[in-house]
Amino acid sequence: MAEKHIKITEEPSNYNRLDEMDSLEIVSNINKEDKKIAEAVELVLPQVAQVVDETAKRFENGGRLFYIGAGTSGRLGILDASEIPPTFGMPHDRVIGLIAGGDQAIRKAVEFAEDDTEQAWKDLLEYNINDNDVLVGIAASGTTPYVLGGIADAKKNGVLTVGITNNPGSPLAQSADIPIEVNVGPEFLTGSTRMKSGTSQKLVLNMISTALMIRVGRVKGNKMVNMQLSNTKLVDRGTRYIMEELGLGYEEAEKILKKYGSVKKAIDALKQ
Repeated sequence: MAEKHIKITEEPSNYNRLDEMDSLEIVSNINKEDKKIAEAVELVLPQVAQVVDETAKRFENGGRLFYIGAGTSGRLGILDASEIPPTFGMPHDRVIGLIAGGDQAIRKAVEFAEDDTEQAWKDLLEYNINDNDVLVGIAASGTTPYVLGGIADAKKNGVLTVGITNNPGSPLAQSADIPIEVNVGPEFLTGSTRMKSGTSQKLVLNMISTALMIRVGRVKGNKMVNMQLSNTKLVDRGTRYIMEELGLGYEEAEKILKKYGSVKKAIDALKQ
């Protein structure tokens, strides 16, 4: 019989009398706890790399990457997904983040939305999710019904599932094909998983999406050569990339960039 699941994320803080600390004490102690996060993430790097490899295989065959979560976890998934098109020039429909309660829950919590075990799959079906896709469920507790229901239904339909959680041995870790269990320990503010747990989730999502984009050819050298030229800063950045790659002056590089619309297209055209 499996051991009873212990919610480390709900364990008492290592600190007490927070309300008696001055501001420097508070932020210093938060910083002490934050230093533990990268070490916890380091322990799960093999699983993160496995997710990247499996997703890259599917991505190159037209597959997609989905994130589901509630509250902070859902918002972090949406944040990661929303940054893929401008950073890597990837269409919006390739990495998709969904949150319990719908888009309105991004800014304002929707009561009891996370308790619906059937809604995640309904949300995913709107995107015609299939067995060529990958579903990442994100839940610090590892017990969020919205996420667990989505993972269970996805598995039934042949979708590769990943669970990112901060409670080892949680239901999410046990049900996902690839569990990523980041044990960051108790939160500075007891139970406030937007803190260390949320930060660890952000680190893992950064790794998954960035490594995926590198693996599928959206990066050249160490440059974001497919980024969207959606503001002056990015046009300037792209111009400097072309200057460096082709040995051109600023004005000529900027002109070429605007002609071809992306760093990669410009470099490919002029290096033929």
